[in-house]
Amino acid sequence: MSKIFTPTNQMRLTNVAIVRMKKTGKRFEIACYKNKVLSWRSKVEKDIDEVLQSHTVFLNVSKGQVAKKDELQKAFGTDDSTKVCLEILDKGELQVSEKERHAQLESTFKDIATIVSDKCVNPETKRPYPVTMIEKGMKDMHFSVKPNRNSKQQALDVIKQLQSSGVMPIERAQMRLRVQLPAKEGKHARKRIREMSSSVEEDDCADGQFTMVCLLDPGHYRAVDELLRAETKGKGHMELLSLKEVREGDSALE
Repeated sequence: MSKIFTPTNQMRLTNVAIVRMKKTGKRFEIACYKNKVLSWRSKVEKDIDEVLQSHTVFLNVSKGQVAKKDELQKAFGTDDSTKVCLEILDKGELQVSEKERHAQLESTFKDIATIVSDKCVNPETKRPYPVTMIEKGMKDMHFSVKPNRNSKQQALDVIKQLQSSGVMPIERAQMRLRVQLPAKEGKHARKRIREMSSSVEEDDCADGQFTMVCLLDPGHYRAVDELLRAETKGKGHMELLSLKEVREGDSALE
């Protein structure tokens, strides 16, 4: 159990993670909850009180040495401890043991592989790869985890690298989208959506309205949304039916 002392009272804090920053020749530290620093930096956690154990800036957390206001003012241009805590939290160095660092990298590596498995399929079978096979592909191309980037960003990098390296055949899973648009205003939008689609499963016109069900790369989602807004004067609608294309007989993968 770590003990942190302040000039006015004694705080007994457990599960402490220290983030450190050096400025003006001094070392400044903050006490955070473990596993919350990376969540804050990847914007998963947004409540600062779920991250900071105390809005106190220390010179040394383990010894309980609190930084003075004039030291904060000189180093950070403010003596507002919460503002300083936020700067250290965003830009400081998270102190972890070699064992913790290794465990964190392994966990992030698996998280990235899981995201890739969820977002992609084998283009030949249209089925997702097991996470273990994605991990093997990442190791084969010597992928290194970057601790300061979130797993989703790195997963997108992995997909591109797997595709370009030829380590394994892989493509983004297709999303199945239902689009409804007015026949009069929606002719151009319909043509563009067909061009973006890898497959059109349904394309009907009834009661002055086009209804389409198509498979598209998820990267086209925003383009379709913007197209409907611009071309149909807000009268077009779309509905995401599924996030993965699966062969008949496979279980649905949402």
